[in-house]
Amino acid sequence: MKSIWTITKRELGGYFNSPVAYVFLVIFLLMTAAFTFLIGQFMDRNQATLQPFFMWHPWIYLFLVPAVGMRLWSEERRQGTMELLLTLPISLWHCIIGKFLASWIFLTLALVMTFPIWITVNYLGDPDNSVIVASYIGSFFLAGAYLSITSMTSAFTRNQVISFILSVVICLFLVLCGWPPVTDVVETLAPRSVVEFVAAFSVMPGIEQFNNGQIDSRAVIYFLSVIGFPLFATNVIIRGLRA
Repeated sequence: MKSIWTITKRELGGYFNSPVAYVFLVIFLLMTAAFTFLIGQFMDRNQATLQPFFMWHPWIYLFLVPAVGMRLWSEERRQGTMELLLTLPISLWHCIIGKFLASWIFLTLALVMTFPIWITVNYLGDPDNSVIVASYIGSFFLAGAYLSITSMTSAFTRNQVISFILSVVICLFLVLCGWPPVTDVVETLAPRSVVEFVAAFSVMPGIEQFNNGQIDSRAVIYFLSVIGFPLFATNVIIRGLRA
């Protein structure tokens, strides 16, 4: 655990040693505010709810999370420090988890900094704060799922742009494969059993449960699985580079 925390602190410090982290935080906060108050028409709803805030997270994260995670392993490969990292007397799994946790903590910090929106809705009305807490938990897991996929694509290539594009495509698939407008079209082309099988990979049902205030164990297991498999794939890819 000590080696994991050491790597996590090293990677987290790397974010804040450059202006990139601060630019990301500003962009994230501006985008969430814009989608909530302008596009989501928060004030026009006359409802004490943060649904307009959380409903856009799958789409906002679609581009911002890969932008954070695309450098996880691509940067190591580009700078030629991957070999040095792999020769350190620590487990490869510790490296993978440490790097992943650093980026996840950074994304969580960005999410926590949206608390003024939560304060605003409590000031204007009497929202169900248990639903808001559940929605924050769902957003936390969603960011982790997107990030683990980006970790996998980052290990696959030394080009950060390619890693970014691959991550966006895979994450977009996880959104669209369960989105009703898409499944309705696919049902006209494929058997319903096939559509249901593909839709089972979607992040949307789990996110909708969290946004409705339901912390379902099946949704938690789903997100942990989505986080775990790409990290396992990251391990396999990096071990292949070692050989």
